[in-house]
Amino acid sequence: MLRTLATTVVAALASIGLTSGVANAATLDYVALGDSYSSGVGAGNYLDSSSCKRSSNAYPALYAGQTSASLDFQACSGAKTSDVLNNQVSALSESTDLVTISVGGNDAGFAGVMQDCILGGDSGCKTAIDNAKAFVNGTLPGLLEKTYGEIRSRAPEATVVVLGYPHFYKIGGSCSVGLSDTSRGYINSGADALDSVIQKEASEAGFAFADVRPAFTGHEICSGAAWLHSVTYPIDESYHPTATGQAQGYYPSLVAALG
Repeated sequence: MLRTLATTVVAALASIGLTSGVANAATLDYVALGDSYSSGVGAGNYLDSSSCKRSSNAYPALYAGQTSASLDFQACSGAKTSDVLNNQVSALSESTDLVTISVGGNDAGFAGVMQDCILGGDSGCKTAIDNAKAFVNGTLPGLLEKTYGEIRSRAPEATVVVLGYPHFYKIGGSCSVGLSDTSRGYINSGADALDSVIQKEASEAGFAFADVRPAFTGHEICSGAAWLHSVTYPIDESYHPTATGQAQGYYPSLVAALG
């Protein structure tokens, strides 16, 4: 009942855009797990000085603010599935109503792949992406199955939404320097492979999957209206959603997945 009411409120808000304050909304016990795409790296306004870089502009904080949910913000920059299991899932309980999570990119070596693509040319990028895809298709399913199983065990009554990753680049876009469109295409194909496995494992666990790629279409790097940082400083914020990407990409994708 609480989840239904809160979801209705958020859906109504989404139809008119973000607003401030929601009176009398039901209180949800909400735990946000996962990596930097859930903590809000790149979105600014960080809530503390920790290396997790949890942002008040990240989709978990936006959702909590609009539904008066009680947010336990566990998501952390750099988190892998092992970090979720070792450091985050202890926040879950039988009273947890809602869980969100994005994870898998760091397991697949996201940072190293981007470095190889930047420094290694098209050939180096293809090799890095092919190796990452082999891991994603061969090893990641088991890691996700274990992680999702632990979430369900600890929060048996919760609605769980697994969020994916966007395409990074608009092919044939406005960028005149940097990676070639060939390498950009390789990187996007890596995101597709990752999202495909995440969606499959989420479905098998009985979880909802929020595909953010449609929301980010037209707002990739090189689009001229990007919701993702390219190479930036601090360097760890490179290739992460901006505050707008969180508010107009991830947040509405979560709302849509909640239905």
